[in-house]
Amino acid sequence: MTDLMDYADAVANFDPVLGIEVHVELGTATKMFDAAPNAFGGDPNTYVTPVSLGLPGSLPVVNRTAVEYAITIGLALNCNIAEYCRFARKNYFYPDLTKAFQTSQYDEPIAYDGWVDVELEDGTLFRVEIERAHMEEDAGKNNHVGGSDGRIHGADYSLVDYNRAGVPLVEIVTRPITGAGDRAPEVARAYVQTLRDIFRALDVSEARMERGNVRADINVSLRPTPESPLGVRSETKNVNSFRGIERAVRFEIQRQAGILSEGGTVIQETRHFHEEDGSTSPGREKSDAEDYRYFPEPDLVPVAPSREWVEELRAGLPELPVARRRRLRAEWDFSDLEMRDVVNADALDLIEATVAAGVSPASARKWWMGELSRRAKETEVALADMAVTPAQIAELQSLVDSGRLTDKLAREVLEGVLAGEGDPTAVVEARGLEVVSDEGALTAAVQEALDANPDIVEKIKAGKVQAAGALVGAVMKATRGQADAARVRELIMEIVGA
Repeated sequence: MTDLMDYADAVANFDPVLGIEVHVELGTATKMFDAAPNAFGGDPNTYVTPVSLGLPGSLPVVNRTAVEYAITIGLALNCNIAEYCRFARKNYFYPDLTKAFQTSQYDEPIAYDGWVDVELEDGTLFRVEIERAHMEEDAGKNNHVGGSDGRIHGADYSLVDYNRAGVPLVEIVTRPITGAGDRAPEVARAYVQTLRDIFRALDVSEARMERGNVRADINVSLRPTPESPLGVRSETKNVNSFRGIERAVRFEIQRQAGILSEGGTVIQETRHFHEEDGSTSPGREKSDAEDYRYFPEPDLVPVAPSREWVEELRAGLPELPVARRRRLRAEWDFSDLEMRDVVNADALDLIEATVAAGVSPASARKWWMGELSRRAKETEVALADMAVTPAQIAELQSLVDSGRLTDKLAREVLEGVLAGEGDPTAVVEARGLEVVSDEGALTAAVQEALDANPDIVEKIKAGKVQAAGALVGAVMKATRGQADAARVRELIMEIVGA
């Protein structure tokens, strides 16, 4: 194995160039070319039809909603939308393709010549040029049985599940991404994260990377200087986590730099990514387009979206994620770091909904990024899946703002909400957690504490006012934490005459 070059030395001696192919599974009800359900899971080979299985005599029909979603994605990526395009057969044999070809698009994609601005962690915008976005179908899934890591190497045998075969995909291909320098891993991660956020904003996919809804093939090459011709690239296949994308780019830069510095030659090949250590390993030598023998799909008519339809879809585009984040950051007066943490925690929608329910942005952020984030990590539950709604958090904060709850009591109320005991007000009443607001009862509790601690009273009278803290604690204990600590201190000072 080639020794890895230190990353700082690698980017000092070579200019990294990226190319990223992102596949997104579209959230249609049925598959790309037949009426089989487009659903996750299910018993193997139950979401299939003769078309999914490529049986002789079965004929495909294009899914109109999938075409609509593909156009919408293209528009969001500032692409031109083709007035006329065709599907093609991409010929190669693999067990998860019963037809021995994949129905895709080759020289006539539905969308082309676009761009997207991605926001890096320090707020810098980096523009990525899009070459094309084309429609195709997914393949089935090979399950390798035996061996230690579920891969084909070392397996005893393989089983094929065709439930995923025919699921509609859009593949988005960048032009060479240059100028990233030592930030190439960050740029790759931010780009795929931006696309994931766009898919969700458009509501064209669940875009759950852990389910394979979004997968990225990461191409990396090195050249001596930015003026040099492009180097030989490797393609790390099917990376499905943001951290994995960043680590794969970093590893390939270090690996290729080690090869080139020793006078070796980088092989154009596909590679496998290993999540456990962030490394890549050889797959197969990369095929070129001519190896796939593309030719137009004879069983499908061309796709010719009307300009009226395209403009209707353009008019319906939502505010895109980068623009939305920048607007909300300004409206909420969050720092770049605060906003980055919110985005990384997938808390943006939750905070926005809580603010819309009448809470200040700072208070909404405090709950979702503080107590709730901590509990989500402890229970290994996604923040959005916590058993509390933005409306309930807004209600809880209003109880604090009105003086009916202290922050400590509010956390106890939150426990009740999460336990399914009802909305915050109902939990307050059921548990008897409201702040003691009866001045007479509070004064009586303070007097009882004073009578029980005459030595502390004398210290306060002698000018050691910090000693009042012990009396405040005694009153808070007596009232089960339901007294207003600030008001308790005021009453102590008034009665003692300090």
